[in-house]
Amino acid sequence: MAFERISVDHRVMGGVPCIRGTRIPVATVVASLAEGMTPEDLVREFPQLVPEDVAEALRYAAAAVDERELPLRPTG
Repeated sequence: MAFERISVDHRVMGGVPCIRGTRIPVATVVASLAEGMTPEDLVREFPQLVPEDVAEALRYAAAAVDERELPLRPTG
């Protein structure tokens, strides 16, 4: 799966995945959505974003989680 709107460059934010052409980390976009912001809120808050950036950040995060197992607390 190709991500045209996401970049990883060691010279930008220490290599953290960001929205291409910005210094906005994918994690910031995803966390903001998780905290209740809408895509429209994000575009207003970060005018350099477009709705497609937000959607691709979510797809990227989903692919990243799918690639590895995250540590979770046991239930029960």
